[in-house]
Amino acid sequence: MTSADPVAAHYARGGLLARLDAALRADGVDPAHPGIEGLAPYDQFHGRGIEATEELADLMPARAADRVLDLGSGIGGPARYVATRHGCRVTGIDLTPEFGDVARDLTRRLDLQDRVDFVTGDALAMPFPDASFDGAYSMNVSMNIAGKDALYREIHRVLEPGGWLLLSELAQGEGGEVEYPTPWAMSAETSFLSTAQQTRRGLEEAGYEIVRFDSSLSQALDFAARSRALVESGGKPPHRAVMLIHGELAAAAMRNTSRGLNAGRIVPIEVLARRR
Repeated sequence: MTSADPVAAHYARGGLLARLDAALRADGVDPAHPGIEGLAPYDQFHGRGIEATEELADLMPARAADRVLDLGSGIGGPARYVATRHGCRVTGIDLTPEFGDVARDLTRRLDLQDRVDFVTGDALAMPFPDASFDGAYSMNVSMNIAGKDALYREIHRVLEPGGWLLLSELAQGEGGEVEYPTPWAMSAETSFLSTAQQTRRGLEEAGYEIVRFDSSLSQALDFAARSRALVESGGKPPHRAVMLIHGELAAAAMRNTSRGLNAGRIVPIEVLARRR
């Protein structure tokens, strides 16, 4: 499977669903009925996996009647978790067609298609009317988007006035340039990290009020240490999505990310903002 878009091509190797089903069977999980917990090691394609999703969901001022947007929804793990946790309706959008196909398949297996749906599209030109959503979130997505200002304006457009936006992203730190490959890019050509300060300023200029702006570096380092200890004791790493999606590339990508976090080249941030 190939894609004309270099960002989508980085994630799409083809055969993803077959690889996932094989991994589930190896874990002793029935692929036809995997459940949220069974899928969690594989369908949360962002730093710290399900732990980060749970923490982001804790911060969401979501209500059962809300329409929530997941930007860069991948194979749908966060969307399914948020819909189950808060009882809301979640729509995911992702640039990679294979991700959307797998997300819809898994959502049907969990019988959540009445509350969770996915579209393939560009986050800079979303196929949604103005004020379509009460809230939106994004997890480790903006690193692939050069036009951050355009992204923030487009999210602003589809949010209701007063709607909330939660971002869990990676920012450029002060420790120097990132080494590649990483889980989000083969090279700097498709990696667009902003600093924390640039992120704050961009959101404010696009019409958001910042409610909360934090670093989650300590949580990332703690998760990495616990994962290493688990593997060294003979267990499987708790977060296996990068290996599932990137195969042989995964080891180098995760090693460079770990080095980046420890050297201050990469800083994970969490932001809660409101549309003015």
